[in-house]
Amino acid sequence: MKAKALDLWYAGYRESLKRTRNLPAPTDLFIAVCDHFEPFHDSDRKEAFQRLDRWERQLSDLTSRFKDADGIPPRHTFFYPIEQYDDEVLKTITAMCERTGAEVELHFHHDQDTFENTQSMLLKGIEDFSRHGHLCTDTSGRKRYGFVHGNWALANSHPDGKGCGIIGEPGLLRSTGCYADFTLPSAPERTQVRTVNSIYYAKETHLPRPHEQGERIHQGVTSPLREEQDHLLLVQGPLGLNWKRRKLFVLPRIENSDLTGANPPTLDRLALWSHLAPFVEGRPEWRFIKLHTHGALPRNSPSLIGDPAIRFHSALADRPGGAPRIHYVSAREMVNVIHAAEDNASLSIPEARDYLFKLRK
Repeated sequence: MKAKALDLWYAGYRESLKRTRNLPAPTDLFIAVCDHFEPFHDSDRKEAFQRLDRWERQLSDLTSRFKDADGIPPRHTFFYPIEQYDDEVLKTITAMCERTGAEVELHFHHDQDTFENTQSMLLKGIEDFSRHGHLCTDTSGRKRYGFVHGNWALANSHPDGKGCGIIGEPGLLRSTGCYADFTLPSAPERTQVRTVNSIYYAKETHLPRPHEQGERIHQGVTSPLREEQDHLLLVQGPLGLNWKRRKLFVLPRIENSDLTGANPPTLDRLALWSHLAPFVEGRPEWRFIKLHTHGALPRNSPSLIGDPAIRFHSALADRPGGAPRIHYVSAREMVNVIHAAEDNASLSIPEARDYLFKLRK
């Protein structure tokens, strides 16, 4: 059972299937692509800017060709590593966002770190990104951000302490303005937690892996936890077994919501995503599909902005009228819609996209 970390997540996966067994089919699917965007990964500066140039051209083309049920083009969220901050790179990404509606959030790799240095780096990242007009504000005007942990090791979740090292990370994220974490799922890595296919508030325990479990978001119930400084919202992507794609024609492959060159988006995967995707308890007809990728890598970028992506969005547009409505959302917009559903707010979906956290105009 330790293969692919199944001993950590299989029981939670089975439990998630039980929760959805007798629920109605979804009417609306919200799709967010959370990209661990690292143009300097395995590249020099020249190649990094070649990657950015390719993204600039192809993302602009993609967003000009397709629209969702709200008339919105495909959204993309660049989770850029704060420890790799580069002014020229951020200027290039900013221009891309202005043309395509993409957004930027925080990504951070650290190992054997200290609480004080992590706090310093997060605050510096907020300052750096804000200079380029990125990151949102809440209703009080405070700067807020979405977060993805590098190497999946949120809150010292690696059993050997690799890739992080600090205790109290969820509380630190919350205190510095994080509105949600988008790291999970991380299977087949051992950083995977037992809670799967959920949107939930995790309470800081000052122990490793405090997000192992938490309070699933619930309409009319969990809203007060939003104000608790020791609770952090986690938005997970779909995780389960794909029996339509088998290894050696026998064993099911893992569906972990990763978009790669070898595993691009397809309608078959969408059907499985919609089945596994978390929802706000009391509002199961809305399903939230959080996907992840390392999109700057040339082997993966076609699944986001190349021919495989074009085929996928074309197939979405050609589906019959009775199919669930598709809504392309950024990470920020997804959380806004989640909170609108949590509050049972009387808003249209376009209005809910900016419910609590707004970008500076």
